Amino acid sequence: MAKKKDNAEEIKEKETAEEVKEEAAEEKKAEPSKEEALQKQLDEKNDQLLRMAAEYDNFRKRSQREKDALYADCKASVIKQLLPVVDNFDRVFANPDANYEDYKKGVEMTFKQFGEAFKALGVEAFGEAGEEFDPNIHNAVMHTEDESLGENVITTVLAKGYKLGDKIIRPAMVAVAN
Repeated sequence: MAKKKDNAEEIKEKETAEEVKEEAAEEKKAEPSKEEALQKQLDEKNDQLLRMAAEYDNFRKRSQREKDALYADCKASVIKQLLPVVDNFDRVFANPDANYEDYKKGVEMTFKQFGEAFKALGVEAFGEAGEEFDPNIHNAVMHTEDESLGENVITTVLAKGYKLGDKIIRPAMVAVAN
């Protein structure tokens, strides 16, 4: 009889142990462990970083497309300003009976039209004889001695300079006295 009691107790102990294990497993399922919680946080942050990286890549590509489109629009705008000048040259070459005076007048008109196109684009010419030499906007390519002029005075302009706002497109090439 003692054996039966021992078996019954063993079975009861086994059942109790199994119940305890099941309860622990259920608690574990119900309440995520610290590792699982940390892994979940890590996965969320990783997903967030991947989304941010993709968003930045899309932004960079969109910005490059916009920059390219703007560059093309700017070139088209400049060409549009110069097309009337090209049209005048076409007219000159289409007239085989023009004499020297006609050509001279046509060149003067075309030069004036270039000036108007530059003005419309905001381009200004600079560099005149008699101005004071400024190394920031002038390029001295010659030096002359002339006692009638002051020091660092431009005597000759070999090529005018051009600027767009405050940006120097090309410095003026000049000869400077003394």
